[in-house]
Amino acid sequence: MNGFKTVILMTLMMLLFLFVGNLLGGQQGMMMAFIFSLAMNFGAYWFSDKIVLTMYRAHQVTREEQPQLYDMVERLASRAELPMPKVYIMENPTPNAFATGRNPQNGAVAVTTGIMNILNKEELEGVIAHELSHIKNRDILVSTIAATLVGTITFIARMAGYAAMFGGSSRDNDRGGNAFYELALLIIAPIAAVLIQLAISRSREYMADEGGAQISGKPMGLANALNKLNQANKMLPMAHAGASSAHMFIVNPLSGKSMMKLFSTHPPIEERIERLKEIAAGRR
Repeated sequence: MNGFKTVILMTLMMLLFLFVGNLLGGQQGMMMAFIFSLAMNFGAYWFSDKIVLTMYRAHQVTREEQPQLYDMVERLASRAELPMPKVYIMENPTPNAFATGRNPQNGAVAVTTGIMNILNKEELEGVIAHELSHIKNRDILVSTIAATLVGTITFIARMAGYAAMFGGSSRDNDRGGNAFYELALLIIAPIAAVLIQLAISRSREYMADEGGAQISGKPMGLANALNKLNQANKMLPMAHAGASSAHMFIVNPLSGKSMMKLFSTHPPIEERIERLKEIAAGRR
């Protein structure tokens, strides 16, 4: 169901992209903006693992350094039929985790020291399985495509805005009432694109929860982990967490700050836990 939802949302994003591009930028302007955004976002996609791991000062660990964590990741990756990802630890008291890598062959799982201190074995397995599900579903690629479309729409709207401000008066007079609709689109289109992008991110989190429950075989372990992580991140939000990478974590590292549900990268924890309870009871 969440996979189908993602397809619908991506289709809406593409339709908005085509509509805005043709109306505001024309075919040539749309292609130029798309190529620019594609280069920027897929450059970040190709080096996504290095960028975010460096950002949070994560260091790779071996089996000798962290035998229990390494063995857990290896066992769950085998169960998920994935290549063994690299394992990283962030020296950070806020309990959290994320996965990155442009494909399963370049996957990486990173956890904070804080999460290893507050979760028991079953709960940590649920978290690791959730992150492996992100890798298996290629969510870094999905989020990169969404970011490329959002970037293109925003770029086209911004350029059209500049054109209207510095040289669009004669064109506005020729088009008459169309100028008003274009102005409204300049404002609404980028906001609509971002809202679709955030909805895609939330649908992928639901999918990773379900996939994680299947991989670990212990949906309540993940549910209990989410509850603990939610409470801990409210009391101790992650210092220096970036808004651009917040969607990658299993719970929002910025959750200590007020955030409207509509503009959140993550679904409400309560809904995620309820879905996991339904999976545990065999109702999903």
